[in-house]
Amino acid sequence: VDRPNALTREAWDFLRPYAAEADAYVFSRREYVWDGLVGDKVWVMPPSIDAFSPKNQELDPPVVDAILAAIGLQPSPGGIAPVYRRGDGSPGRVDRRAELLQEAPLPPDARVVLQVSRWDRLKDPHGLLECFELFFTDPSIHLVLAAPSPAAVADDPEGAVVLSTLARTWRYLSEEKRRRVHLASLPMNDLDENAAMVNALQRRADVIVQKSIAEGFGLTVAEGMWKEKPVVGSRVGGIQDQIVDGESGVLVDDPHDLDAFGQAIHRLIEDPARAARLGNAARRRVIDRFLAVNRLAEYVELVGSLMTPAQTTASRKAPTA
Repeated sequence: VDRPNALTREAWDFLRPYAAEADAYVFSRREYVWDGLVGDKVWVMPPSIDAFSPKNQELDPPVVDAILAAIGLQPSPGGIAPVYRRGDGSPGRVDRRAELLQEAPLPPDARVVLQVSRWDRLKDPHGLLECFELFFTDPSIHLVLAAPSPAAVADDPEGAVVLSTLARTWRYLSEEKRRRVHLASLPMNDLDENAAMVNALQRRADVIVQKSIAEGFGLTVAEGMWKEKPVVGSRVGGIQDQIVDGESGVLVDDPHDLDAFGQAIHRLIEDPARAARLGNAARRRVIDRFLAVNRLAEYVELVGSLMTPAQTTASRKAPTA
């Protein structure tokens, strides 16, 4: 949480005896370090993305279209296979369809606003849908809300309720607005396939949004930034660590401020040059701070700090393969 309170401190007190035996503590943000944990045991390492994973690997635009057609979000481009590279390097193919709530597929010329997150109240998909209903009158702008299928996420029992509420709101939209809103529940049977779907969605988007009310870190932001997309996010949790406002994305101070979100998204959609500039800077920021290779050196340093002199000597004498 951004602002610790009595409840969080009570949780820390409960966990502290179990954590006390650890030789090091890793937190994603300096602000998250528990009261009473100090000294060289504490390490701050933000999460990172794997640039070569199915979720972040490069995809050519025709393959993006083919994957989105395979899940049912776009018309089929014809002649292109929805293929990607699995995490182990073997070829993969997107064959499963998403569970979609939409009037019709995305038009080829649609300008897409996307949020990818769990069906979770703290991600505020309903607030983004309300924002779209109030402020987005241009018929070329479409909203896509995508998340894992609630049935596949065992530790998120509220997901089905949130999706049901969204679906009910969607059905009450005007016919014209309903045609431009797409709710996509992505299958989780194959995690690499799911990741390729998310990859294609993020690459298709013109603007990516993370309208979280609260957030731990929110790596969907870094994923969008890696793909050179302008991201609009709430100034909460780790989102504010990833985006430099006005330089590598846009931060909205109040996550409940629909007008501010609407204006921020509109300005990016209507100014492609600015959107491209922010997207380019966003990718550079991910390269500098949020790739897995950046964390590797830090973890080597952490593990090295835990080794006794005897262990260090033994490791240096160990034969190499």
